[in-house]
Parts: sequence; C-alpha cells; structure tokens
Amino acid sequence: MLDSLQSFTESLPPALQWLGVILLGAIPFVESYFGSFIGVVAGLSPWVAVPAAIVGNVISMLIFVFSAHGVRHAATKNREAKPLSPRRAKLKERFERFGVPGVSLLGQLVLPSQITSAAIVGFGASRNAVIFWQVISIILWGIVFGVLAMLGVEAAARF
Repeated sequence: MLDSLQSFTESLPPALQWLGVILLGAIPFVESYFGSFIGVVAGLSPWVAVPAAIVGNVISMLIFVFSAHGVRHAATKNREAKPLSPRRAKLKERFERFGVPGVSLLGQLVLPSQITSAAIVGFGASRNAVIFWQVISIILWGIVFGVLAMLGVEAAARF
C-alpha cells in the first residue's frame, strides 16, 4: 500500500505535490506535524514535505490570528469585560500560567494552532508575540514529525 501511495504521489506534477501538502498543513488537527508526516510517507522528500506543511499551517494560523484580533478589537471597544464561561476561564488560567511561548509550544498537544492562537489573542495577548511563537512552534512540530516519518519510512523499507 505504501508503494502504491508513493507511486501515485510521484506521478503528480511537483507543483501539485507541494500544493497538496500546503493544503493539508492548513487544515486544523492536521497542521504542520501530520502534513509533514503524510507528505513524507506519501513519498515526497522531507525537504519538500516539511516546508510545504509549515507554509500551509502558518497561512491558516495567520488568518485565525488576524480574524481574532479584529473581532476582539471590535468587541472590546468601549465595553466592560464580561465574565468568562468556566471553559474559557480554564483556558485563560493556563494561558496566564504558561504565557504566550508555553501555550504556543505546548498547546498543539491539545488543540490546533489555529484555535490556540485565536484564543491567546482573544485573551488580550500581543498579536505579534502570538504570531512569533506560533511560527516557531509550527516549524518545530513540523520538523519533528517530518523526521519521525522519514525514520519510519526508512525502517519500513528495510522489512
């Protein structure tokens, strides 16, 4: 099955291979980590799969951050803060404990980067700090899963 998936992927024009992984990276819960993994397992070079998945994830995350920033700005203009729901209060407590770097780097273990970044901005964190730390997180997770996929494909080829 792995051979047929890799053969199909190799038969596609390189632009479509990149575009497919970029689109995978933009999907919440797939993101850079599974996009990288899927791209490598499908037969793309890690030098293609990982950056493509990262680009897709970063573009998607930026859309969420800028949207959340705009909504927060419009919603808080000349208004008092409303009490948080229990779920949002728990999220805010974790945000305050770990800060933007911690939530950005570890938040992907629980929620997609798009949702995490929008929530952080919604709590009032600096949009630029969120973007900076989310990009670092997306790159790190993409590389880690790309390397794991590459090692897995090499191990599977030996058997």
